[in-house]
Amino acid sequence: MSDSDPQVIKQLLSDLRTFDKEKRRTAVMKLGMVGGEEAVRALIMAVKNHHEDLIVRGRAALMLGKLGDPRAVQPLIQALDAPGLQTPLNAAQALGKLGDPRAIQPLLTLLHSGNEKVREAALESLKRLGYKAAEPAQSIEQLTPEA
Repeated sequence: MSDSDPQVIKQLLSDLRTFDKEKRRTAVMKLGMVGGEEAVRALIMAVKNHHEDLIVRGRAALMLGKLGDPRAVQPLIQALDAPGLQTPLNAAQALGKLGDPRAIQPLLTLLHSGNEKVREAALESLKRLGYKAAEPAQSIEQLTPEA
């Protein structure tokens, strides 16, 4: 869906402001598929919104990783502390895709998360950022920067 039709974008942005969470959930996915300046800004706002539905925030993080815009790094780092599973998981994965070294320390911290899936996502992203695990145990002490 690479429609950059202004009417499509306008409708999706409108859907993102509705009370209907299903419409907002769909809108963030479609914005991520459409891309562009307005989509990135709207997705960043959605992932930063502490009052937003957790699925909307998680999907926004996912789509920001897909779009690859460096402006998303800091909001995604902040989203690592979001409640639930999807937002921190998708934020960790997205940070690995973005490849920005600012994400290394927050991802290292995330390795102490209580959720195994989030820890695995953080580890995978750290590997993408040049870190590797010395042993399969995957503890923070065993991660070293690659030469």
